Amino acid sequence: MADGGLILNISDTPTLHSFQKSHSKFHKPKGNWRSNAVKRQFQGANEEPPAKRQHTPTSPKDASGPPNRKPAADPKPKKPSAGKREENQKGRSSVKTSSLFKNNPAVPEIERPKVKQLQEEVFTSDSFSELGLHPHLVSTITTVLNMTRMTSVQKLTIPALLLGKDAMVQSQTGSGKTLAYGVPLVQALQGMATKIQRSDGPYALILVPTRELALQSFTTIQKLLKPFTWIVPGVLMGGEKRKSEKARLRKGINILISTPGRLLDHIKSTKSIHFTRVCWLIVDEADRILDLGFEKDVTAILNAVNAQCPERQNVLLSATLSEGVTRLAGISLHKAVTVTEDSSSDAKPSVKPVAEPSEQSDKDASSFAMPEKLHQYAVVVPSKLKLVTLAAFILGKWKVGLYNDDDACISYSPHPQFDKNQKIIVFFPSCELVEFHHTLLSSVLAPRGPDSQKDCMAFLRLHGSMEQEERTDVFQRFAAASAGILLCTDVAARGLDLPQVTWIVQYNAPSSAAEYIHRVGRTARLGAHGSSLLILIPSESDYMRTLAAHKIGVSEMKMEEILANLLTVDFLKIARPGSKKPKATDPQAVRERATVLQTKFEDYVHASADTSLWAKKALQSYIRSYATYPKSLKHIFHIRSLHLGHVAKSFGLRDAPHNLSQQLAGNPKKQSKAKQSRTDGRKKMGGKQRLSDLLRSEYSSGFAPKAKRARAAGSEEEQT
Repeated sequence: MADGGLILNISDTPTLHSFQKSHSKFHKPKGNWRSNAVKRQFQGANEEPPAKRQHTPTSPKDASGPPNRKPAADPKPKKPSAGKREENQKGRSSVKTSSLFKNNPAVPEIERPKVKQLQEEVFTSDSFSELGLHPHLVSTITTVLNMTRMTSVQKLTIPALLLGKDAMVQSQTGSGKTLAYGVPLVQALQGMATKIQRSDGPYALILVPTRELALQSFTTIQKLLKPFTWIVPGVLMGGEKRKSEKARLRKGINILISTPGRLLDHIKSTKSIHFTRVCWLIVDEADRILDLGFEKDVTAILNAVNAQCPERQNVLLSATLSEGVTRLAGISLHKAVTVTEDSSSDAKPSVKPVAEPSEQSDKDASSFAMPEKLHQYAVVVPSKLKLVTLAAFILGKWKVGLYNDDDACISYSPHPQFDKNQKIIVFFPSCELVEFHHTLLSSVLAPRGPDSQKDCMAFLRLHGSMEQEERTDVFQRFAAASAGILLCTDVAARGLDLPQVTWIVQYNAPSSAAEYIHRVGRTARLGAHGSSLLILIPSESDYMRTLAAHKIGVSEMKMEEILANLLTVDFLKIARPGSKKPKATDPQAVRERATVLQTKFEDYVHASADTSLWAKKALQSYIRSYATYPKSLKHIFHIRSLHLGHVAKSFGLRDAPHNLSQQLAGNPKKQSKAKQSRTDGRKKMGGKQRLSDLLRSEYSSGFAPKAKRARAAGSEEEQT
């Protein structure tokens, strides 16, 4: 063509140059490619291009073209997504850490007032042989149960019950309360003038709150009855077949252990059950029975027993005494012996009236007795880092694995700080959260190779929505295991004796100090050593004062100390040519590995639409559980204090889902009704902030304007 302005120098074409630059990561040059990446520059207008890029003119017209044009500036590169590797200025592979460690609220300093914690001595110097028990019973306690000395609560309770007195027993969890009533019960039944027959029916009735505690109590009583084979124990609980339970009742059960709901069901529907010979009524974990809403059931059972056998010996046992327990004791106990711990002097059983509800409530609010060898810790972490912190804690206390490219387990070596396997229980507030974290942690942390079930860490789960057969199997497996990680709800928080538990982790704060006591009581049982960790977010740090008000002393653990465990985990290692092993004090290396772990969680959650929806349902369950805290703790645990974008990050979601309730609604009719009710609710709530306004991105600061804070505070007073 005649117009030479259409001929361009290809080597200086901005489009081609930008294309080559944007695709340079797919064609890495050999040799010292790092220095080339640093020194590489655009070609100037008067510079000769490299030989491989130089355009060879094919005709005189091409040679007489216009001079080289100055290339336009390249557009700004797009920011890489959070957690993805990128090429930095030095050409090294790095990890973007701003998403996980930026825009977080400051972690406040925890004010820990000096607390004089009540501690009860577990064991005494007295033995069971000093109580005048049957020699075979003493031998069974020594050889089968491996108990040579009595605990403090057993020393005080057993003599009083052998005298035939009613008793209300309050002692720290894990102090041997089952044997405190089991030993005098078996001693009394085996020594009756008329030998007990199986067909006589129940002589003793034991009520417990949960199925797992029913199985545990049945096992303990069964061991005590080993020399006395004519006394038959039995257990009734939900989840079992009524037909088989009715058959056992027809044959005869002398010591009947049951949950209140199932026993009341048999009282109404089973003709063969009767209480004409009942001489013992024992209510274990009485406060938990009332907390679960069984007060009406217990009252109906008491009425049924009173109608057939008004004279009997009654025992109430609990680690904490509440107003409801005091009320129950008032209608069931007569001239009761009250056994409580006393840090100032040696407590002795004494015949005295049960404390009034108001007096007992004041005492309950003042202090709790704690196991002597229990070490308690708390850590405050931002919401976005809760999941990573939990995983880092588990990896640090467990074994460090070596992985190949296929995520298969090659070998394991113990963590250098620990010389034994760990047995950990992690508490969550709902069944959905247990299921979600069990699948997520076991899929990401535990290897998926063919031999993983044999050598690698074992995650178990336990909650109330599981089938009874599976619940029993999990309970027995974890009790018999030497190591493992149990994720559970508060169904495992009361009375269960799980041997050799080393750590209790509370992923969410309990709703009361009493519930805290029961959770941490799963470790440091019967004089053994144990530790507990409470995970809080910055807005929940005042919960430490609540514990201090009940004389519960908790030490602080730093988040950085927990995340440093990730430096010992090989499958989180970032491959860099010539890189050295990171030091434990390198904060950047810790952040990079934490981001790699968070990316693995997010990749698993976003692998499919089903897993993403599953994570959203777990998030919704967390929000609902957060709204159930009592009024006395609303100033600490309120949904308005949550940054839901950051909370979503702890569920592996890369951003907070909008219209969460509408996304998870399955039935359009229910959805319309829910929408209508929400609309009515907004009219009543006035200036309250909508849920969609709270669902902010995890990149935002999370701080609301002052005007909105004032309106939120006013609306909160209206709600409470």
